[in-house]
Amino acid sequence: MELSDILLWRYATKAMNGQKVNSDKIERILDAIRYAPTSNGLQPFEIIVISNNELREKLQPVINNQQVVTGSSHLIIFAAWDNVTPERVNRVFDQVVAERGNSQGLVDYRQFLLMKHTEQTTDDNFNHAARQAYIGLGFGLIAAANEMVDATPMEGFDPLAVDKELGLPAKGLRSVAMMAVGYRDAENDWLVNLKKVRRPVADFVTVLK
Repeated sequence: MELSDILLWRYATKAMNGQKVNSDKIERILDAIRYAPTSNGLQPFEIIVISNNELREKLQPVINNQQVVTGSSHLIIFAAWDNVTPERVNRVFDQVVAERGNSQGLVDYRQFLLMKHTEQTTDDNFNHAARQAYIGLGFGLIAAANEMVDATPMEGFDPLAVDKELGLPAKGLRSVAMMAVGYRDAENDWLVNLKKVRRPVADFVTVLK
């Protein structure tokens, strides 16, 4: 299928049938998220993958009781860094140096980022990290569709309750978005056969010449 066909096929699935997604497909979806671009290459978020039925049932009430939480095969949680600290910046740059070698440009760039994020507030750094997590979410949605796997992006949840249940504060993380992956339950999903509707190109795209 062409990319345009894949994007037309996918939709925010409202009901999933519980069928498990092959582990190879899950790995490729996770790789797409991992390879997503992020500002300065910091990758300031982590993903938590939950296939355990009991844990997903426990989380469902704080995710607005959405059916796909338990009907999915896997629940992927995008958790942003609660702050962009010097330790985190240095860890990324140390890996880059180990794999690419060092240079004066890299030394200068490291110092620039250390100064920039130290001068910003914790909230500014978290919000920046959260925006990067959404880039990963977008890549994950497209990767899932490419595998012919349904996926539902979700923001409708209680982040404090989710963070507490998963022990995220101790890891310096805060949940910002989720993606349920699985297979559509065509008989019980009211959205499955509805036409995909998007704003016309003329109302959505402005081309400046």
